[in-house]
Amino acid sequence: MMTFMTCSHNIYIHVPFCMSKCNYCAFYSFACNTPDWQKYANDITTELQFWANKLGRVHVPTVFFGGGTPSLMPVTIFEKIVNCINTNFNINTDCEITLESNPGTLDTSKLADFKSLGMNRLSVGVQSLTDSELQFLGRRHNVADAVMLLEKAQNMGLRVSADFIYGLPNQDVKSVIKLCENINRLGLSHVSLYELTIEKNTPFGKMNLQMPDNDTMAQMYTAISENLSLPKYEVSNYALPDEHCRHNENIWAGDAYIGVGRAAAGRIFIDETWYDEMGNYERFEKINDETRNTEKIITGMRTTKGVLLSDGVKKQIDFDWVKNHSDLVIQSDNYLRTTPNGMLMLDNIMLDLIK
Repeated sequence: MMTFMTCSHNIYIHVPFCMSKCNYCAFYSFACNTPDWQKYANDITTELQFWANKLGRVHVPTVFFGGGTPSLMPVTIFEKIVNCINTNFNINTDCEITLESNPGTLDTSKLADFKSLGMNRLSVGVQSLTDSELQFLGRRHNVADAVMLLEKAQNMGLRVSADFIYGLPNQDVKSVIKLCENINRLGLSHVSLYELTIEKNTPFGKMNLQMPDNDTMAQMYTAISENLSLPKYEVSNYALPDEHCRHNENIWAGDAYIGVGRAAAGRIFIDETWYDEMGNYERFEKINDETRNTEKIITGMRTTKGVLLSDGVKKQIDFDWVKNHSDLVIQSDNYLRTTPNGMLMLDNIMLDLIK
């Protein structure tokens, strides 16, 4: 029997079902009132078993259920998937298991059931703390629903994160400052704030929305760092030092991960070779070292820690440009990171930084 040298792999599981599509959403998801959950579970467990056969009983430091709306999943389906992971892989004793959720989809009993089966981190799609904005975004919940779910999860001892969107039409810097002040009152240890992006083939993409200009967006972004009580650790993520999302941090650092389910991307590492993988057996192709190291730069530079300057990563960086732009990027402790000013210009920096 042929044996392979493998490393630990994080696992991302995509749950595509939603109650309805939000006006801004371009993710692979669709509204379905009665999903065939048994078929979904069978597909996911078959895929997990495939990777176990290919990789062996690798260690799993994190599992992330993303969507879609994973909290719509029946507890029995979650249990079947988690049991399959336990059967086929070595889940770390401190494994972080995250479930994305929307307010209105979890009562106390269901939340407790998910926790009893291993879920220890809940990510809540709040998006706004203003009811009129939630209606504009196409959300199904109101502010009270969101606050109630956050409090339930906190009282249950779960690690809790909340997502928010800023940069809506007619928003200004003052409204973003108010959002930050209201978030601070929630006592959260992790929040994500994403700039509203208008994507084609979404309801917003078909509207002629008057969006804030680039200067205003930049001022909003700066205002978040100045007014949010949590420190930034990635371009859109803020948390206490011991409350970072370990799954995302592992991915940004360039660790291996399996993408399970249709449209779930992965980066598999076998015998010193990287593979680009797409869930549901859609794709499995070798990636050359140059491409993979470039990916590590792009994701690593999004974090305040920066990208580790391994030998492979160094080959992809224009260090002459780095020396001439110390106002934008700095090198220390074998890491390259952006300055606060550089974080504002991250996309443009990447064009010059990478050879």
